[in-house]
Amino acid sequence: MTTLDHNNLSSPTLNHVVCPGASKTDAQTHRMAYWSWGDEANPRILICVHGLSRQGRDFDALAQSLSTQYRVICPDVVGRGHSDWLAAPAGYQVFSYVSDMVTLVQHLRASLKVEAPLDIDWVGTSMGGLIGLGFSTLPPEVTGVRIRKMVLNDVGPRLRHDALLRIGDYLGQPKRFANEQEAADYLWTISTGFGPHTPEQWLALSRPLLRPTADGLGLQLHYDPAIAEPFKSISAEAATSGEAALWGVYDGLKCEVLLLRGQHSDLLDHETALTMTQRGPKARLVEFEGVGHAPTLIAADQIATIKDFLLA
Repeated sequence: MTTLDHNNLSSPTLNHVVCPGASKTDAQTHRMAYWSWGDEANPRILICVHGLSRQGRDFDALAQSLSTQYRVICPDVVGRGHSDWLAAPAGYQVFSYVSDMVTLVQHLRASLKVEAPLDIDWVGTSMGGLIGLGFSTLPPEVTGVRIRKMVLNDVGPRLRHDALLRIGDYLGQPKRFANEQEAADYLWTISTGFGPHTPEQWLALSRPLLRPTADGLGLQLHYDPAIAEPFKSISAEAATSGEAALWGVYDGLKCEVLLLRGQHSDLLDHETALTMTQRGPKARLVEFEGVGHAPTLIAADQIATIKDFLLA
C-alpha cells in the first residue's frame, strides 16, 4: 500500500460554494466546502464524493495521483468536514446533496467561462456513488455538465439492510477523545471493513475526521450528529421500495462505469455487483481481496485501477 501522509502531500486548497437551504447560521443558505487539487484552469474535472460519515480529504492519495491530468474536486458533503450544518435534519438526504453538487459544478463551469456543457468524471464511495447516480438523472441543460465516466465504489442499487443497521448503530453517537490516537483507535473499531492499513495510514485517514471540542480540551467527530436521524429512519421496506427506482437510474446511465467492490463487503453483495455488469451500462467489476465496505482508495492497486479506467 502507498503511505498516506498529509504532511508530505502537495496540499489542496479549501474553497466554499453557497447553496440553497437553511443552515444553523443562515435562514436561507448553507456553505459547502470543497478541496481542489491541480490547475484551476484545467477544464478536465474529476469530482470525488465520500461516504456517509466521511469527508473530502479521504481522496488525498487518489487526488494527488491524478492532479496533473485533472482538476480534482473533493467536496465535504453538507453536515461534514468544513461544510455548514443544516438547520433541519431532514435535509440530510441524497436529493439535497445532489442539489448542492449541481450548485458546485455550475460554479466550477462559470469559473472556466465556457458556454457548452463540460464533460466531467465522477468517483463516488458508498453514499457518494448514490449522489452520483442521482446527479446523472439531471439533463446537461440543468447541470451544465455531462458525466463521461463514473466509478462506483462499493455501492449499487441494492443495499443490504443488515449493513445499513450496522452503520446506524454507530452513526451520530456522541464521542469525545483525549487525543488523535484514541480517536483513531475508536474509528478503527467501526471501520475494519476498510481492510489492512498501517498505523500511519490509519492515523492520516482519521485526522481530518476530528475537530476540537467546544471547551478545547478534547476532540470530537467532524460531522453533525443529526445526519443520523434520516438515515436511521430507513426501514427494510423503504430500502426495498427504493431499490427498483435505483435500478431504473442505473439502467439509464449513458456513461462508462467502473464498479469497485470489497470482496467481503456487507453492503454490496457479489450477486448485485455481477448483475450490474450484465445490465444498463454493464459496469466493469473489480473486486479487492481482504477488503469489506469500503475500499479507501489509498492502496496502490486501487489507485491504479481507477487511473487505468479514467485515463484510458
